Amino acid sequence: MTDIAISGPEITSFLGDKQVVAANHSAQRKQLRKRLFAGLGIVLLAGAVGGGGWYYEVAQHSVSTDDAYVDADSAQITPQINATVLDVPVTDTVRVKRGHVLLRLDASDAELAFAQAEANYGQALRHVRQYFANSGEAAAQISARESDVTRTKLDYDRRLALAQQNAISAEQLSTARNAFETAQADLTAARETLASRQALIHGSDVEHNPEVLSAKAALDTAKLNLSRTVIRAPFDGVVAQKTAEIGQRVQVGQVLMSVVPVNRVYVDANFKEGQLNRVRTGQPVTLTSDLYGSTVTFHGRVMGLSGGTGSAFAVIPAQNATGNWIKVVQRLPVRVALDPDELAMHPLRVGLSMTASIDLTK
Repeated sequence: MTDIAISGPEITSFLGDKQVVAANHSAQRKQLRKRLFAGLGIVLLAGAVGGGGWYYEVAQHSVSTDDAYVDADSAQITPQINATVLDVPVTDTVRVKRGHVLLRLDASDAELAFAQAEANYGQALRHVRQYFANSGEAAAQISARESDVTRTKLDYDRRLALAQQNAISAEQLSTARNAFETAQADLTAARETLASRQALIHGSDVEHNPEVLSAKAALDTAKLNLSRTVIRAPFDGVVAQKTAEIGQRVQVGQVLMSVVPVNRVYVDANFKEGQLNRVRTGQPVTLTSDLYGSTVTFHGRVMGLSGGTGSAFAVIPAQNATGNWIKVVQRLPVRVALDPDELAMHPLRVGLSMTASIDLTK
């Protein structure tokens, strides 16, 4: 192996060159660092200016939230009589029109009850007509009793005059007096009978007599219960949460299905409390749905603000008087009515997520 010898001046020159290169490299790094910091400053300044311009032109004129969901005033379908399910012509997801048959219940018991009520109504009519006839008969009896009183009074007066002349016996006078008193008692009884019979029909005709009205009410109730064996849709919508099955015995108030009015849905947008100081009823709202994405924009208007926050209406409301209190920003539901024409073109379903932005300038 051959050794290379380097003299002193050459070593000095070599070390000097390395120092120059290192110095140049350090200067370049410092210059690059300055340029980077300058560029970062420019970017931050541009961001601040852009953010300020965006806030001035856009943000301060609107508030937005993605904590918004589609909702609707759904109808819970419940039976109003106890019966057995006979037929269920609909299933979940089926669209129905108002008046469409949702459920048929066994009508056997209701038909029997209607027939019984109808018979009772007819019997009540006959009874009341008899009351009117009896009242007329009692009035005729009074005329007969008055005639008897007049006749027996004359007979008693004649016999009393004859008795004063000793022309008849005391027994004959007593018999005439008893006949007169009996006729008076019969007249009083006839008048009481007429009063009692007139009390049954006083102030009414046959159709408006209390007995007839009561029987008619029972008949109407039976007829109503018979009509309730067929359950119909209260409005246009989509069937959901169907639990009714053929042969099932159902009770009054038992939820069998729901009808969701998808053409009348609205949005409940939950805004932070600090965003609501300028929100007013009637302000325009633009919304997008996760279902259709940003390509479809819905338009609506603020219907109103809820009377309380979600935590205030919770089943177990927050107990802020405890020592472990931590402030949490509250959200208040804002109800937004949607354009029905847009809903018809792009239907929504209850529970879908929405993003809502309220224009505060209007």
